[in-house]
Amino acid sequence: MIVSALLTSVGINSALCLSFLVLYSILKKQPAYYGVYIPRLVAEGKTKQRDDFNLERLIPSPNWVKKAWMLSEEELLSSSGLDAVVFMRIVTFSFKVLLFAGVIGIFVLLPVNCSGDQLEDVDLVNISNNSLDVFTISNVKDGSHWLWIHFSAVYLITAYICCLLYYEYKYISSRRIEYFCSSKPLFHQFTILVRAIPASAGGSISDSVEHFFTEYHPSTYLSHTVVRRTSKLRGLINDAKTMYGRLGHLQSNLTQIQPNRGSCFGLFRRKDDLVDRYERRLGDIEQRLRLEQSEVSLAGKEVPAAFVSFKSRYGAAIAMHMQQSDNPIHWVTERAPEPHDVYWPFFSSTFMQRWISKLGVAVACFLLTILFFIPVLVVQGLTNLNQLQTRFPFLKGFLTITFISQIITGYLPSLILQSFLKMVPPVMEYLSSIQGYISLSEIRKSACFKVLWFTIWNIFFASVFSGTALFQLSMVFEPKTIPRRLAVAVPAQASFFIAYVVTSGWTSSLSELINLFPLIRSLVTKPFSGNSDDEQEVPSISYHSDIPRTLFFVLLGVTYFFLAPLILPFLLVHFSLEYIVYRNQFINVYAPKYETAGRFWPIAHSCIIFSLVLMHAIAVGIFTLKKLPLASSLLVPLPILTLLFNEYCRKRFLPNFSAYSAETLIKKDRKDENDPAMAEFLDNLVTAYSDPALMPVSFTANSDSLSRPLMSPED
Repeated sequence: MIVSALLTSVGINSALCLSFLVLYSILKKQPAYYGVYIPRLVAEGKTKQRDDFNLERLIPSPNWVKKAWMLSEEELLSSSGLDAVVFMRIVTFSFKVLLFAGVIGIFVLLPVNCSGDQLEDVDLVNISNNSLDVFTISNVKDGSHWLWIHFSAVYLITAYICCLLYYEYKYISSRRIEYFCSSKPLFHQFTILVRAIPASAGGSISDSVEHFFTEYHPSTYLSHTVVRRTSKLRGLINDAKTMYGRLGHLQSNLTQIQPNRGSCFGLFRRKDDLVDRYERRLGDIEQRLRLEQSEVSLAGKEVPAAFVSFKSRYGAAIAMHMQQSDNPIHWVTERAPEPHDVYWPFFSSTFMQRWISKLGVAVACFLLTILFFIPVLVVQGLTNLNQLQTRFPFLKGFLTITFISQIITGYLPSLILQSFLKMVPPVMEYLSSIQGYISLSEIRKSACFKVLWFTIWNIFFASVFSGTALFQLSMVFEPKTIPRRLAVAVPAQASFFIAYVVTSGWTSSLSELINLFPLIRSLVTKPFSGNSDDEQEVPSISYHSDIPRTLFFVLLGVTYFFLAPLILPFLLVHFSLEYIVYRNQFINVYAPKYETAGRFWPIAHSCIIFSLVLMHAIAVGIFTLKKLPLASSLLVPLPILTLLFNEYCRKRFLPNFSAYSAETLIKKDRKDENDPAMAEFLDNLVTAYSDPALMPVSFTANSDSLSRPLMSPED
């Protein structure tokens, strides 16, 4: 890619970003779009609908930037939880790393690269027609003593990142403990999930649980809730919700038509008959639902799993971490999620179904990775104009137009790749949901890991090696050649990844701000909506897609730090935008749907360590190619030291992300002993893990109750 193609991509994306900023600052102030841009404030009653028009609404203003900037960490913690704090610390950590790398890269390494004379045909007068390779380490002469500056930079950035990682791991670990100690009693702190429960002869699963825990945990056991097979019930409830929605929409339309009944009597009559038919169907579904609830509640549809609650957190922890039976595959225990975080469909799966599902997910991920090579190959073909003209000679005349060729090579490849990548997080979330995880948070955490490594493999490695047809086989049978091959392939793709950062980084961050798809959905559905006073749905942030994208940009910054430092300013702009945008979204848009108490951080830590080791492998290959073998040899201890540092962090901090210590649990239990509210809490704990599908329900279809909840408990 030449400089002019990159400038074209930067110009297009800068114009899009500016347009998004102006459009957002105007639309945010329009009452008609409060549900898109400030749904959280609307749901919490912190804003009022204003119908009076004033000119100020049409004037863009940056006030929201100031509010987002002034948001403190404590305010973010109290409003959005520790997961939001950890996410923002990942963003700030990335900015700190890239800022330090940018100072070294731009002011030290870039001048060294540009002053080299390894590449020929460099036109300093007409720099826009030069290849971006002029700004990379490829332009430094082989064997040059200037390469020792790059060597020193690799050691320096590694030490800096490791120090930051240690501080962040320590800080987030301590915040996790503080968050637990300052929290009020929560149901999942006193509860565990027990699976593979052996049923006694002639007895039920519930009887087995009762007998076992009163026998072996008599002083701490409180109650249990056996899980039942309710997949059919959930299907009936979904049918009822759909029917209720249609009925509410029709009744709302009838209310609007009635004033003009004389002018459209036939239309009113047809809709009135349709309302009666829907009401009868809703009544039939409700009757079937109650019959199914009675059948499931009696017996025969129990799952060998139960939520077992204890009188103290320490009692629950002891039961969870100890092997309960001489047979280790019976009475298997694990941490219980919060009641609203439970993924109930999972419990309808048997052990064999879960095992087959895990195998199927592994195969599906592999096939998805293979299929994704197709768009990657298409994208890499577009970045090479000469190759494109050779394969498609009929486009030669069209491709000779300067502006068209710059768009095709500079902007279009990243846009295509970003469009395909949008489909990956939902697919990975679905695959994780059938693996047997018992909570939405675990599903998202698993999907986060899948999306991250899918992105690293398919966007980084596949793009880097797409020009080498047999790289997979050669790397398998000749692992010693991996650093050398990386050293050849990675610098060659620097220009592509710079354009990718501009397109997928800048524009994606601001498209997150503009909420394009919710905006379009609002424009389409608003004319047909039944009642504007319906309960506002507040979305939650998709950590499983946002965290992998953030970490991938860090990987690009770390690996290209000494190869092509020109990428660093673009990354710094991206993280500056991301910092402001997501803080604004946490204030106005996103509400937490679950809380993992910072358990996404170990994934981020592992990715940063991988990025460092990858950088070391590339550096070893680069200095070998550049005929500086002493530098390559002196770099060998660096990945070893980095992995030892990672092992120390795993031993020192990771256990705090898996479970809380006895010291912490006992202190917390003693603190709550004298709390008069604990008696009421334990009473509520007995029924906290009841399956929502088994709760008594009542569907109301009267026109005067459309704003009430769909289902309400019966007394």
